[in-house]
Amino acid sequence: MEITKRTNLQIDGKHNKPILIDLIFKDDKKPKPIIIFCHGYKGFKDWGAWDKMGEFYAEKGYFFVKFNFSHNGTSPENPTEFLNIEAFGDNNYIKELDDLQTVIDWVLTPDFDQAQQIDAKSINLIGHSRGGGIAIIKAAEEERIDKLITLAAVSDFASRFPKEKELEAWEKKGVRYIKNTRTGQQLPHHYQFYKNFRENRERLNIQKSTKKLDIPHFIAHGSNDTTVSIADAGNLFEWSAISKLLLVENADHVFGISHPWNKDELTKEFQHVLNRTSEFLAASVQDLKDEYIDNDEAES
Repeated sequence: MEITKRTNLQIDGKHNKPILIDLIFKDDKKPKPIIIFCHGYKGFKDWGAWDKMGEFYAEKGYFFVKFNFSHNGTSPENPTEFLNIEAFGDNNYIKELDDLQTVIDWVLTPDFDQAQQIDAKSINLIGHSRGGGIAIIKAAEEERIDKLITLAAVSDFASRFPKEKELEAWEKKGVRYIKNTRTGQQLPHHYQFYKNFRENRERLNIQKSTKKLDIPHFIAHGSNDTTVSIADAGNLFEWSAISKLLLVENADHVFGISHPWNKDELTKEFQHVLNRTSEFLAASVQDLKDEYIDNDEAES
């Protein structure tokens, strides 16, 4: 059966900007486990091979959902370009958590127009990089999440902010700029980003959220990741109660994928990640818990 795609669906976010969503699934009218994917910093739902990833999981029998965070700098008119840089500057972690909650709630509404295609009792989150941190916090808060997969995820938000004099200069000017190496754009971060983090520091503590998780957690990280240290994967593995760790030899932050990705084949590194995460998703929660307990006992 061919894969069905419904792209660039638009729903209202909580923060006066729309959320753009893609649905990828087999239209067999059978309930399927849901996967919701969160892109990372300076990312978007159509980046690189995220669409190919959606097709891969759809072929395996999942209902795949990917979306643009409402303030990621793109717009419904230009979903792959950072033309709305003021929105980018106004983004923060709380807005992203709210966006993810909005997407979860939307998929699970009784009048969702693909309701017959989903199994509302099986929801899995995948997050890449910063989106991995967001997915962890939401999985710790949201009781309806069954399993969590993080790809090259950050383990701490606080350490990624500037320190001392740089922080003071940011507060004084009200804005600082980050270069988008792919496009050459100077993208703004308004000081509200740090202020919002500071005001919500407890909720945005990834370590605390990871330790609260009581669901299976698959952690994948490339050994040559220069964007997010491999130590972050080690932290998450140590903190997460029921976790599997996949270190991918010679893989970078995006597992060898680039944007745009016009090839049919994926890199062997990314394909390996998809194959292993597919096995993880196919296993029952109880089997994964039992396996973790067995491994733990064997090591002790």
